[in-house]
Amino acid sequence: MGLKKLVLDVLKPIREPTLVTLAKNLSKVNGVREVSIVVSEMDVETVTLVVTINGDDIDYEEVENTLRELGVALHSVDEVVFESEVTEESEEVEEG
Repeated sequence: MGLKKLVLDVLKPIREPTLVTLAKNLSKVNGVREVSIVVSEMDVETVTLVVTINGDDIDYEEVENTLRELGVALHSVDEVVFESEVTEESEEVEEG
């Protein structure tokens, strides 16, 4: 339940962190099951990335903090998938 998927547009310095380091650190965030990183643009000093994070109840604040600590700038959140918890009680209210 909770936050299941994030697609982020981020900008990182050309040298550090490496894509592997970035993926490894994001994979340690609470709720993260999978991290995919695709390079969308490169210039002399920076690399623009599309970062896709999948999991269950991903801690978004921890994702932001991890990016900040690594010196990676979050440009935008391009996709969010959030799953709410459905209980029998809430189903009865919707039907009634």
